[in-house]
Amino acid sequence: MKRLVAGLVLLCCTATLALAAPTDTKPGPAPAVQAKPAEKPATAPAAPAKSEVDSLTILEKMVARDSSKVDVLSRLGVMYLDRDRPNEAIAVLGKAVTKRPNDVKLLVNLGAANDAAGRAEFAQEMYQKALKLSPADSVASCRLASSYYATGKQPEAMKILRDLLSRQPGSYCAYFTLGVAFADAGIYRDAIRMWKKVVELAPGSPEAVSAQESIDVLEKFVQP
Repeated sequence: MKRLVAGLVLLCCTATLALAAPTDTKPGPAPAVQAKPAEKPATAPAAPAKSEVDSLTILEKMVARDSSKVDVLSRLGVMYLDRDRPNEAIAVLGKAVTKRPNDVKLLVNLGAANDAAGRAEFAQEMYQKALKLSPADSVASCRLASSYYATGKQPEAMKILRDLLSRQPGSYCAYFTLGVAFADAGIYRDAIRMWKKVVELAPGSPEAVSAQESIDVLEKFVQP
């Protein structure tokens, strides 16, 4: 991701944090976030568990027999997305959306699949449509902000996060995205603070697990 433009201001809760390099970070390139040191040589990805394969096969057969059931299409699309098969997820979720065009969750998942496939513009359209239907949906807001940020639209991303936190101070996905922005800008202590908020608000969630891993990495680069 590109670094944030100079002078951009981020809002964390009610405090405004300027993106200037802090004095409590060590010089040098930004560490890789959400990464763990390899304990052994890299190997091919582990094969999925048999139960996962069986579940996927069952859903595929169900859809092959009857593709009119939106809930089954949705489950299959999410499973494809979890298995890093975004193009197949797009096909299935797209079919589900044509049958249920005002389903916010489907629109967000279809957006996520398109983001994963490198089709950010279409993904953003899906998130925007979801937000028109449900302006308070925090997941759609965070997804849109993340997609904007990844495509160089940092001011737009930060505005979404500011607005979201002003309405929903407990939105942990907003804090997670802010942490990514701070880390990308080299402001490690503030990134750590954002991610600790995620762990506090949503312990045990995938975001909290990822945030804690990132905290563990960044704390090695921040002076006590």
